[in-house]
Amino acid sequence: MAGVPRRIAVCLGLFACMTAQAASAAVCSGHGDVLGTSRTLVVDPREHRRIGTMQYAETLPLADGEVVLTFDDGPLPGYSDRILEILASQCVKATFFMVGSQARANPEGVRKVRDGGHTVATHSQNHPAGMHLLPIDRVRREIDEGIASVSAALGDGISPAPFFRVPGLRRAEGIEQYAASKGAQVWSADFLADDWRHVSSARVYELAMRRLEAKGKGILLLHDIQARTVAALPKILQAMKARGYRIVHVVPATAELAATPTEPSQWRLHPPPENAAILRWPKIPSFVFAGNGTLPGPWLSDSYWNDEWLTPSDRGNRRTGAASLPRQAPWPRQVPLPLPSAANLHPVPGRSIFEFRDRPRLSARAVTLLPSRRAALMVSARHGAAQAPAEASASRRKLAGKSRIGGASAPGER
Repeated sequence: MAGVPRRIAVCLGLFACMTAQAASAAVCSGHGDVLGTSRTLVVDPREHRRIGTMQYAETLPLADGEVVLTFDDGPLPGYSDRILEILASQCVKATFFMVGSQARANPEGVRKVRDGGHTVATHSQNHPAGMHLLPIDRVRREIDEGIASVSAALGDGISPAPFFRVPGLRRAEGIEQYAASKGAQVWSADFLADDWRHVSSARVYELAMRRLEAKGKGILLLHDIQARTVAALPKILQAMKARGYRIVHVVPATAELAATPTEPSQWRLHPPPENAAILRWPKIPSFVFAGNGTLPGPWLSDSYWNDEWLTPSDRGNRRTGAASLPRQAPWPRQVPLPLPSAANLHPVPGRSIFEFRDRPRLSARAVTLLPSRRAALMVSARHGAAQAPAEASASRRKLAGKSRIGGASAPGER
């Protein structure tokens, strides 16, 4: 029964937002020259946990030319109020990611955003610049306290939308996992206008429109605490209308409000075209298995490539249950070739075939001595370079005295 009052409060809050939107629509119905809000997109944070192509693969399921406006770091009196007035003048709805300490200091500003029909989301408690470097306990406190501060500012037990943006887009796995455990969807962005930098309002307008033209659609990140954003926003909205862009308002799904039907490809910024082959293949069906039984595996004997690759000793050492191998391979076996016999031997060529008929022959003695003399020269060269020339000369003189051309021996050699 404790959850009943909370559900009633949530329903009352949604009814108040819908009433404000209806009143705003009635005011805008007579102004055809305003940009307006083309449609409301209802998303389930549990189905798509992380969006924004600056950091993630998915983004909101937008058609070409559709833009989602988001504002960070408020509410801040003066600047945030002026932003709300500009949006109301163009009948545009946006999403505000609020800092918990800002909401605690200016709870009325939080309620103004809600009463204007916009989506109230969270942006941590203190906006730490290096949230991705904080211990996980500190990360949890930043997220939890941010939600609590914005909820207290809304009052009546109403909670902000389960949308969360990491300060400075300094994402980390621990931050995203904890946000998912809280049921929150982590928002990045598709393009920026650099309005937190020290640039002119003209530069903010130029970057916003140039990057929108490059993307064609997506989530635009702005800040409702900057004077340059206040000055640039009217011109940005006017340019969007002149160029045919349309504003989409995003709200979370609830038990009473179903999510907008979408296809998975729509959550990509630029999905493949319909004529791409990747979309033409049939989808893999989801089978329902009747049991957990498994089919028997094939036996090795059913194949032909592994026949008799194990020796008999290997077959004896195989594990129990191993598949048996065939005893004979299907291809021809190797057979020993017959040894050559005298019948098929070719005759040995005679020595006369290798004689040099047109040159004088060296004697067998000279031929056998020449290699040994050369070997002696090589051995003497290893012992000393100084002795090599003398021994080589002596060897040549001795060889000349012992050998003659034509096979004749030297005098005294027998």
